[in-house]
Amino acid sequence: MVHTLSILVLVAVFTVATLTPVNMGILAFVAAFLVGTVSGVTLEDVLGYFPGDTFVLVVGITLLFGVAKVNGTIDLVVAASLRLVKGRRWAIVWLMFGLAAVLMSLGSVLAVGMLAPIAMPIAARYRINPLLMGMMLSHGALSTAFSPITVYGAFSSELVSDAGINLSPLLMFVVPFAFNVVIAAVLFLVLGRDLFKGGPDDRVELPGPQEPTGAGGAVGTIAPPRASQAVEVTPMRLLTLTGMLALLVLGAFGLDVGVAAFVVATALLLLAPNGHKSSGEHIAWPAVLLVCGMLSYMAVLQENGTLDLLGDAAVALGSPVLAALLLCLSVAIVSAFGSSIGTLGIALPLAFPLLAGGEIGAVGFIVALGFCSTVVDVSPFSTNGVIVLAQAQVPDKRRFQRQMLGYTGLVVVGAPLLSWAVAILPSSL
Repeated sequence: MVHTLSILVLVAVFTVATLTPVNMGILAFVAAFLVGTVSGVTLEDVLGYFPGDTFVLVVGITLLFGVAKVNGTIDLVVAASLRLVKGRRWAIVWLMFGLAAVLMSLGSVLAVGMLAPIAMPIAARYRINPLLMGMMLSHGALSTAFSPITVYGAFSSELVSDAGINLSPLLMFVVPFAFNVVIAAVLFLVLGRDLFKGGPDDRVELPGPQEPTGAGGAVGTIAPPRASQAVEVTPMRLLTLTGMLALLVLGAFGLDVGVAAFVVATALLLLAPNGHKSSGEHIAWPAVLLVCGMLSYMAVLQENGTLDLLGDAAVALGSPVLAALLLCLSVAIVSAFGSSIGTLGIALPLAFPLLAGGEIGAVGFIVALGFCSTVVDVSPFSTNGVIVLAQAQVPDKRRFQRQMLGYTGLVVVGAPLLSWAVAILPSSL
């Protein structure tokens, strides 16, 4: 009875959070309290499941990124990068991919939101296929989604560590990055071959701030700098950039990134307290709630045996390799319409029992699930997709949305097959 209730509540949390604007983390916290009580888990124990280290990581990183946004460091990077391409259309596309990758790798969950108001108008001006530009932005951000200092990286590392599995953060980062680069290269070859034929001779300028438009609004977008504004190199911006890059490098070597991010952000705040007054507004509280709530509820399900039950059901399919493929496909389909972190939080515990028999390599399976849960964020139903759709300068938004849906369908089917064939199947032979 307890296991059935736990599963039904989990499905309800995911469904309500997908169909309404209510944060999944809030629902997950309440679910943890209620299901924990029914399961005989004390309130004190449930509160003890709160992932304090993950909380510190996400808040610290997004605070530091808020400082970088407020003091103009992000604008400096974007403006300097755009000047380098000198109007070459093919380079603009890959530049946006790279900028999105860099911003996400440094901890920004709003990488696409920051760049779409710049990239999509540039696509219209330079006659770049808007679908190509929008998807390159998304794949760029998703390629570094599992950086050790991102929400996705922290969340997956917490779950995998609790399961007693040794997974290199570097490997968890590199494999999804490589997969996204491959997909982006294929996409460019299909939609961007004409970009080598040249374009306008005038320089690329940053468009001014735009109002959110389109279906769903540009959720999480941040206005880019105006074209007339010169983004100067200042000591504060250099210090901020140095701190962020150092954090990324040290994170790969096992440094407690959350604590370090707090230290760096606090030092910058103290150096210029009046200039960083709005930095706290950029802390990703919705992401904090989502990650911490889901981890707390997963801990309750682990304690009352629900996750073991679900894992045994997956093993009962008979073939772990086939079960792995079906799980990857299911993750891609569900995540295309819902929360990537929520989907990953459900899928990873289901995967762990499949690894017990040793027929599947743990590293490859976990990496494949992480990739499948995030790469489908190109969907127009995801936050990234909504932002791209809202900022696209196209005559027919409905037609553009259908194009995005068609591309999402290809990714939903192709990504699981790619990751299964490359990361899972070889380890089972």
